[in-house]
Amino acid sequence: MEERNDELKPVLQTRHVVMLSLGGAIGSGLFLGSGSVIATAGPAAILAYVLAGFSLYIVMNGVAKMILFNKKSSDVGMSAIVKPYIGARMAHFTDWVYWSTWMAVLIAEEAGVATFLGMLIPGVPLWIFALIVAVLGTAINLYSVRAFAETEYWLAFIKIAVIIILIAVGLYLLFINNVHLGFKPTAAQLAANNSTASSFAPNGMQGVINSMLVVIFSFGGSELAAVTVAETKDAKTAIPKAIRSVLFRIIAFYVVPIFLFLQLLPWKQVADPNAESPFATLFTRVGIPHADKLILIVIVIAIFSAVNSAIYATSRSLYARVQGSETKLGRGLSKLNRNQVPTRTIWVSSAVLFLGVVLSAIFGDGFWQFVAGSISYTISTVWIVLLVSALILYFKHGGVANIFLKSITVIVLLFLIFVVYSQITSNPWYLSIFALVICLLAFFSYRKPVKS
Repeated sequence: MEERNDELKPVLQTRHVVMLSLGGAIGSGLFLGSGSVIATAGPAAILAYVLAGFSLYIVMNGVAKMILFNKKSSDVGMSAIVKPYIGARMAHFTDWVYWSTWMAVLIAEEAGVATFLGMLIPGVPLWIFALIVAVLGTAINLYSVRAFAETEYWLAFIKIAVIIILIAVGLYLLFINNVHLGFKPTAAQLAANNSTASSFAPNGMQGVINSMLVVIFSFGGSELAAVTVAETKDAKTAIPKAIRSVLFRIIAFYVVPIFLFLQLLPWKQVADPNAESPFATLFTRVGIPHADKLILIVIVIAIFSAVNSAIYATSRSLYARVQGSETKLGRGLSKLNRNQVPTRTIWVSSAVLFLGVVLSAIFGDGFWQFVAGSISYTISTVWIVLLVSALILYFKHGGVANIFLKSITVIVLLFLIFVVYSQITSNPWYLSIFALVICLLAFFSYRKPVKS
């Protein structure tokens, strides 16, 4: 195949960027992780999602402002956004941490798909499902950017439609309860459902903070819009618009379903890893036949959509680091095919998917929890770097942000630092060590470019 060393081609439209961010952020974190969040925080899980959602809003608001302020929209990767504010070394650090995060997301989402396919078709080893996901995701990304974008658009559309239907079903059930029982008896029944642990937050605020490990992993992927700058038509208009749209949709698609689960089901039932999916339970209550199987199919589509987005994110982040490299390896990896797709960086990313096949075969069901936990550390780190970069922009250029936005951004930055500290001190040590090794490798691997 003829290859050429050209720039990435801007073919993505606003609708693609919106669905790409949603595809990356609505995956196994919602369908596989929400139960563990509720198990850790109890009914206060809703508070964890609201806090993380608000933090995400402030982070992505800063990203949108940095993109608008950036003089070039053809640069690739997260580093292109933050480099003017925090320098080349920290930009390099951000790109590599973000890349490693998405490499881990690839394996986590692949493990999630395999787990749910195993429920749908029992008796088949999980690694076989993981292999199918790896091959299919690689093929879609290798073909063309347009093919990837259209595939992702419709995959994301399906899962969003199901979540909207679930919200409608949940609201309908709440309405029916109120009509038949009255508001006060319904409220009393809901309180009884969720009083088994004696309080809104049975494990206190520490439980809420600990649950943020999975919540932040769940919301990670929203910042993927920033990676699409070089392949988006009229990026300075499309991406900020897409970011604003995505933020409210993600918060709604996480917070509202979790709220409905807590209102309609005893929280310990939702938190039980052996229980039927709460999505299936709600659809079954309104008489939809085979609801459990239908929901499993949708969940598989949803998480495969996240795998699809993760391949894109990892390949473009790696391409950003090797573009313009003077080494033989870097020049080789940065070449594009005739469709202007970075096929070689896609193959590197896909290699990790095939590693995930092996790891799924070895560790089975427990593998997802480990990967998801370690990812949230690096996602938090990237969010903190983005906030610091945004604050530097705000204070260097007075007209970009008012005093209120500056103050809120500082508060969210301190909150995220506190969350990371709490996660380090209260979660398994091996997760912290894994994340620390990634960050140290990213920081010390920087080499100052040699001037010709």
